[in-house]
Amino acid sequence: MKNALRALAKQPTTIIGIAAALLFQLIFTVVWMTGYDGMQDRTERLVIGIVNEDSRWGEAIVRQLKDGLPVRVRELDDPAEAARQLEYRGIQMLVRIPPDFSAKAAAADGTAALEFTINESNPMMIKNMMAQVAAQITASVNRQAIMTGARQMLSQLQMTEEQTRTMAETLSERVTADITYTNPVQGINNQMVPMMIVLASYVGVMIMGMNLEQSNMAAAAMGIGRWQRFGARMVINAAAAVIVSLIGVSLILGLGGQSAGGFFALWGFEALFILAFILVSQLFLMLFGMAGMLFNILLLSLQLVSSGAMMPRELLPDFYRSISEVFPATYAVEGAMNLLFGGPPADRAALGLLAILAAALLLGAASTAIRRPSVQAAAVKSPDLNMN
Repeated sequence: MKNALRALAKQPTTIIGIAAALLFQLIFTVVWMTGYDGMQDRTERLVIGIVNEDSRWGEAIVRQLKDGLPVRVRELDDPAEAARQLEYRGIQMLVRIPPDFSAKAAAADGTAALEFTINESNPMMIKNMMAQVAAQITASVNRQAIMTGARQMLSQLQMTEEQTRTMAETLSERVTADITYTNPVQGINNQMVPMMIVLASYVGVMIMGMNLEQSNMAAAAMGIGRWQRFGARMVINAAAAVIVSLIGVSLILGLGGQSAGGFFALWGFEALFILAFILVSQLFLMLFGMAGMLFNILLLSLQLVSSGAMMPRELLPDFYRSISEVFPATYAVEGAMNLLFGGPPADRAALGLLAILAAALLLGAASTAIRRPSVQAAAVKSPDLNMN
């Protein structure tokens, strides 16, 4: 036992394995603790849109909400434009004040409803926060409606101002919330799919890249030229992206997953972002060899935090919001939400992935061009193989 322990402990692979476990702990702890720090202090970055169609109380309600809510309030005149901004996630919730709101709220026996629309094709935290904001808005407007309407009604009874105020405060609820959800998500299992496919895909291609790099070094030792190896690697990468995405999408839909965009659109998009993941993760291996796995661990953690799969990107620190623009996971999550739950077309996300994919491919080719052939490969060069 002692000899076995000593033999295993001296192996470089054992030391590397322990170091990798420590690095995962270090990197994930630092990135997640700094990335999610102070999110509750940035709620002013969230935006709700208000379409005011009530000429009597509407302006006063809007002013009251601007002063009292922890989120930004944006006034919108066109209901169609407001709905478009909600669909494209430019605003997190839409509030409509109907034309007859003040008349119903002021009636002696009437109630009025504020209309809220929340887009569920967002991180789950958005839905929960907006539901809380809707309740806060309803309560605030309800108090004002009771005081305003009741004072008008009771003042006609020749009561003193103090009596009027006392009775007004004891009246029942006048304002209710009518909440509509667009692009509904069918269960927590579906809500977690964007995060799951990013995590599973990137971890999978990291391991694939590590093994493919070892195969690449073995092929170099056999005397196979670098451009032949580069071309073969790209063919394998493309084939793997297509096959892995096909199996992944089939499993998601087969286990009850939803797909607003349809099977083939989701398959094509997942193949695209898996290929982008492959090329980005393998770029570090091409540049730094097996030490490139360190960069991939860091990149995995950064992407999980900044992609918007779990928490809204609007609430992240500025550094994480900025770097998310160059990470493929950001566009993978955006497009996946559109195709899974509903939303705008996924063309913007696809273009972002194509740009990252092309950049990684060009950098990989440049690395192959300037990297000197290994001494081992040159020593065992075979006359039967074309080196270039």
